[in-house]
Formats: sequence, C-alpha cells, structure tokens
Amino acid sequence: MRLDDEQESTNFEDRTGQRSGGGFGFPRGGGGGLPVTGKAGCGTILIVLIAALVFGVNPSTILGDGIMPTQQEQPGPAQSGASGQSTIDPNVKSFVLKVLGSTERRWTEMFAAAGQKYRPTTLVFYSDNDRSGCGAAQAAMGPFYCPADEGIYLDVNFFNELAGRFGAGGDFAAAYVIAHEVGHHIQKVTGIADQVRQQQARVSEVQGNQLQVRMELQADCYAGVWAARERQLMEPGDAEEGLRAAQAIGDDVLQKRSQGYVVESAFTHGSAEQRMRWLKRGLETGDPEQCDTFRGQI
Repeated sequence: MRLDDEQESTNFEDRTGQRSGGGFGFPRGGGGGLPVTGKAGCGTILIVLIAALVFGVNPSTILGDGIMPTQQEQPGPAQSGASGQSTIDPNVKSFVLKVLGSTERRWTEMFAAAGQKYRPTTLVFYSDNDRSGCGAAQAAMGPFYCPADEGIYLDVNFFNELAGRFGAGGDFAAAYVIAHEVGHHIQKVTGIADQVRQQQARVSEVQGNQLQVRMELQADCYAGVWAARERQLMEPGDAEEGLRAAQAIGDDVLQKRSQGYVVESAFTHGSAEQRMRWLKRGLETGDPEQCDTFRGQI
C-alpha cells in the first residue's frame, strides 16, 4: 500500500511496554512485529479460529468472533499495569496509525453524507496480556473490538503468526485486519451491534452463531468499502489477494484443517464463499448501504 502521504491517527494508546495484571493466554512461539512490507496476500480477522489452528484447540469450544461478548463487559475504563517503554517498531506503529487515520477520514465522510457525525474508535497496542472494558485481552485471541469501551485491541505479534504460519502477511493484510475491526466499531455506533446482541440473548446458540456470521460478513464488507474508497493507496493485485485470502480463511476451510470435518452450525465468521462474496461486494461498490447482511440469504 502507498501510505507515505497519509496522516497518522491520534486515537491510540501504546501499552506495549506495560506489564498487565490480565489473564494468561495460550502459549505462543516466535516474536517480532507486524510486517509492513511485502506482498504475501491479504489477511483477515481469524481471532480464536487462528489460535485454534496454531495451538491445536478445537474451534467449536472457544469464542470465534472479533467482538468481545457483552456478557464479559465490565464497567469502567480499560486498565493496565505499570508503565514502561514502548516495544513497538516505530515503522509498524506509524503504518497502523496511518491505516487507522485513513479509515477515520473515509468513515467521517460517509457519516457526513448521511447527515451524521462519526465517533472514532481508539486503538490500543498491547503485548501478550492486557485489560479491556470487556475483560482480559490476550494475544491468542487475535485483534478484537470491545463495544464496552469502543476500543480495538491489537497485539502486533499476532501478525507474525498470520504471516509465518498461514502465508497471509504483507501490508494490505495488516490494513484489512484493522479495517475489519473498524467495521465492528461502525456496527456499534450505528446501533447494529446492540440490536444483534439483544437478539442473540433471545435465541438458541445455533441461531446466535448465525447472527454472528452476519455481523462478521458485514464487517468484511465494510472493510471492502474502505479499501474501495482508498484505491489510490492500493497497489496492483491487492484486491485479488484479499479475495483469495478471504476464501482461505472461511469457517469451513479452517474447521476442515483443524479438526478434519465441518460443523456448519458452529460457524461464527462465514464460509469461504460467503467471506469472499461480501468482501467483494464492498470492494466493488464502495457503498456501506450494500453491506446489509441481515436481510435475506447470505
């Protein structure tokens, strides 16, 4: 991506040099930061399903969405431990904040066109373990959005797992991750997320999963809308790589790889075909009104 002239967002917290009192995540291997160069493909939000593949956990036994559940929400601001020196590579930090800044400008424009004011999210960089307004933030969970404090939580080492183990690294992969989580923030500020959570509380687990799939597919579509409105930042092949990656991380593909069979009722993100199709819709239309996954078939 061509981000040299983009302005960085100021809506962030850097907690990477802090030692938090949060819970412990799954064991991790490797280290390092987020790759911001190269063309290894477009990533997406794998969240707990990626952790399931990396650490051998059955994905049907753990939460698999990019939004912390409302039942874990806790009142009060996010908390962290003692301060320390930042451990983020400055280039990585700049890249992430330029992408975030780009999403802020584009969504501000789209909200203004609808006669509304956009309220930006805050992105929190952390290492290994931290606390969010929704409870513990753990590296193995992957990037996630917390509706309680309207923050995106990002352990940048997640992208090393994404790139090294799944061949989905590169700058556009990282941008897609951020844009997807911003998509969840859009759902929060427009009231969609609260409506879905209320519905999920009244239905079965299987029906709740189906609603979650629609949430995730809409966030994919919103990520595509952002990318479509930033064509000048994209390099040749970015969109095509994104579609191939979306296909590779469908719930059916991930389940088949981790447990050898597919359980459609346990889907939380959507099939390979669905993820591809909704990302493509956003990329082709650049119109958030075309991202209504809650009507009709998906």
